Amino acid sequence: MARTPSNMLALGTKAPDFKLTDTVSDTELTLQELKGEKGTVVMFICNHCPFVIHVNPEISKLGKEYQAKGIGFVAISSNDVVNYPQDAPHLMKQNAKDEGYSFPYLYDETQEVAKAYDAACTPDFYLFDADLQLVYRGQLDDSRPGNGMPLTGNDLRNAMDALLSGNEINSNQKPSIGCNIKWADNQF
Repeated sequence: MARTPSNMLALGTKAPDFKLTDTVSDTELTLQELKGEKGTVVMFICNHCPFVIHVNPEISKLGKEYQAKGIGFVAISSNDVVNYPQDAPHLMKQNAKDEGYSFPYLYDETQEVAKAYDAACTPDFYLFDADLQLVYRGQLDDSRPGNGMPLTGNDLRNAMDALLSGNEINSNQKPSIGCNIKWADNQF
């Protein structure tokens, strides 16, 4: 299992716009349509990564809990499906249903969105405020496959709670660790 850290996009960065196909509803959705009233979580995930499989229960739980509080959630897979067919859109749709995602699971076929967000790994988490300014990026929590740490979502949860309560978000943020995004042969 390769261990790739987040690139840690600069805090304050404006969320790059996108228009991608939601594999669950088979409709094109934009960031403007998906953003939450109080904030927005954008996460880069995929079907097959053991790090994502490990956190799936917690991201499903957080999505349901925080969407009700005004935080928009969106998952994006940017992996090359030619070399990694297990991440194909029809399988993304099934994975979203199996995991109980309450949020769209978008397919970034050109990988342009992952590049715009400087995403490096799966999972990679970004929290934007109501004005789509980046206030948190990095890990979900300290839990990783096989490290024995409980899956809590605390790092992202604490950032969302601070955002919702108007408190300062701790700028000491740890990068996520996961599998590298599977770039197409003509990328990077």
